[in-house]
Amino acid sequence: MTTAVLGAAYVCSQEAEPGPGAAMTSAAEKFLAALDADQRKAAQFAFDDKERTNWDFVPLQDKDKKPTRKGVRLEEMSAGQKEAARNLLKAGTSKTGFTQATTIMSLESILNELEKGGTNIRNPEWYFFTVFGKPGKNEKWGWRVEGHHLSLNFVVDKGKVAAATPAFFGANPADVKDGARKGTRILKEAEVLALDLFAALDDDQKKVALHKTQFPEVKSHSTAPAGGEPVGLAAGKMTEKQQGILRQLVESYANRMPPEVAAHELGRVKDAGRDKVYFAFAQDQDKPGKPYTYRVQGPTFVIEFLNVQADSARNPANHIHSVWRNLQGDFGLTK
Repeated sequence: MTTAVLGAAYVCSQEAEPGPGAAMTSAAEKFLAALDADQRKAAQFAFDDKERTNWDFVPLQDKDKKPTRKGVRLEEMSAGQKEAARNLLKAGTSKTGFTQATTIMSLESILNELEKGGTNIRNPEWYFFTVFGKPGKNEKWGWRVEGHHLSLNFVVDKGKVAAATPAFFGANPADVKDGARKGTRILKEAEVLALDLFAALDDDQKKVALHKTQFPEVKSHSTAPAGGEPVGLAAGKMTEKQQGILRQLVESYANRMPPEVAAHELGRVKDAGRDKVYFAFAQDQDKPGKPYTYRVQGPTFVIEFLNVQADSARNPANHIHSVWRNLQGDFGLTK
């Protein structure tokens, strides 16, 4: 595989603020500088280390409940180091994306209460920051923030974002049903817009969009999604209103990224042909909670979404996995 710079357009042209690549570079330099020698050794790998593509979104721990995920976790950091880590996360997300990411982290407290010391460690500070290579305005380097239900992966090349995928966001519970945070529903748009779109289709369109079986789980530890021919209903076969809902759904994923990165990704979608974006939906109407999955795929990207698992309070279909992936290859790699 080879590395491709996909992000030449990820530039903040006439703004006083630096572009996202420059912001990430500055934030990563400050983050590494804030760490002590041992932390820096744990946090920093060579750019071409195989760990860079060893991504996952489940709890990673051994039989003694010690973490096996690489990087330095928030729990190990001082207050100043945590601030530097969060500033790096801010550089890699929009305001919406940052809120979603930090709320996903905070849901671990709810899981800890519900599971009462169960099999997995549930800790809002078990999120790990890792840098690959040496951040610098003339360097090619990457970074990752990752933990349960969150995996954000970036490559920056000479101050420009070359890759921003895979970008995974999950939620358990998807909709907080009880307690002080009742009503929290951090990935609501990913749910509501897809359900609205399928409901807006006529009977003939639904027959085309409906997938006979639930889509499989997101494939981690991979540099590209499974791909294949898109399935479902093409946007070109939708009404203007239906296309508008689909466009909002796609934008809700892209808008988790920094604005310039989102604009670039959405520009690629447009240039490749919005009519070529497909929507496929699967739902088990006869099961509790009516679990469902969907896939949105265009020539440049694929969105995968699953809400089939119960949450930790055993509410059915209240546990989300969602990801945006690059069909040309994640991590700035091409087939």
